[in-house]
Amino acid sequence: MAMVAVMTATPDPTAPAADAAAHVLVVDDSKAQRRVLALQLGRWGYRVTEAASGEEAMALVVENDFGMILSDWMMPGMTGLEFCKAFRALQREGYSYFILLTSKSGKTEVADGLENGADDFLSKPVNFDELRARLRAGERILSMQSELVEKNQMIGATLGELQKIYDSLDRDLIEARKLQQTLVRDRFRDYGTGQASLMLRPSGRVGGDLVGSFLIDSHRLAVYSVDVSGHGVASAMMTARLAGLLSGSSVDQNIALRQMPDGTRGAWSPEIVAERLNRVMLEDMQVDQYFTMAYAEINLLTGQTKMVQAGHPYPVILQPSGETQVLGNGGMPIGLIAGADYALTEFTLAPGDRLVIVSDGVTECPDSSEAELGTEGFLQMLTKNAELPSTALLEALIWDLGQYSGRDEFPDDVSGLIFDYLGGELALA
Repeated sequence: MAMVAVMTATPDPTAPAADAAAHVLVVDDSKAQRRVLALQLGRWGYRVTEAASGEEAMALVVENDFGMILSDWMMPGMTGLEFCKAFRALQREGYSYFILLTSKSGKTEVADGLENGADDFLSKPVNFDELRARLRAGERILSMQSELVEKNQMIGATLGELQKIYDSLDRDLIEARKLQQTLVRDRFRDYGTGQASLMLRPSGRVGGDLVGSFLIDSHRLAVYSVDVSGHGVASAMMTARLAGLLSGSSVDQNIALRQMPDGTRGAWSPEIVAERLNRVMLEDMQVDQYFTMAYAEINLLTGQTKMVQAGHPYPVILQPSGETQVLGNGGMPIGLIAGADYALTEFTLAPGDRLVIVSDGVTECPDSSEAELGTEGFLQMLTKNAELPSTALLEALIWDLGQYSGRDEFPDDVSGLIFDYLGGELALA
């Protein structure tokens, strides 16, 4: 009856709430020891299950979750140490705090216990004050573990939602890349006395580079290379806008074209085209972006060329002999300063000459030590591949650039344009 009185005594005010009470498994081959521990744990508000052996305890832990386990070390059959090791080997979702009850106190025994998964030790005979302190320490650890599990579940759910958003964005970007590639639909165009070869390789799904060409009239051609600041969607949207301003066949669509007094279609000089684009960027678009550009107007009959270089890498003439001539005078990017002036560069292409324009994704491409290729490195690549036709030369540049950088993907968009001037005074159809 005395034991019953202990069980029905006034609960310890510091005991865990009933709904939060840890489930404790007491394992001991001594029934008396189990009952003493169970009664005291009951007074403290814990739910208790007893097991008379390691084998019986293993059967229980397979079917039940216990927050804490108190196990005697020395038991016939499966020892407490063996039970602890077997218990830790189970694939369990939660964590249980394992206390070994033992008269062993040597460093070797303690090390063996920790090595096999024990969290704490308690000397026998058990001091209840010490037991209570060890249990509270276990509760703190279990509480932290439970909090971590909950937070990990929240993180997992958040990551799942983010993955769905990313997958949706990735699908959209794949489609956007396809659309952007249509801005450079014809990678090779034959204009009779000249040919234009284009190359565009974004560093990500979409990029901010643009290359292209269009006829002004029956004997004049415009070629251009654009590099919008930044990367990604914003830059890609800007290239789409610029493609619209430079690709239309009518005066109303193309910012480079104009209506002449006699009603025929003409074109603004390249430096005026740059100034007009600068005004559009600063006055109409009003965005925090800018772009560099090389734009040239070529006479297909004579080879006479007028060009503006607005912050773009220096265009190059690649002669049939393999020699190179650097053109331009630098210039200010478009969209930075209102009223900026752009200088005109004039030269004449001889039959067999090739005008080569690339973005800074080529000239500023870094190697493994972050050293940039530079203009000299670019010229060496051109000279090395000078015997190749222009479409193959552009592919060779990509290959050599990959060898130089040592990377599968370039850190910046890479684009290029080669205009082959064939010469002659053929009238265009």
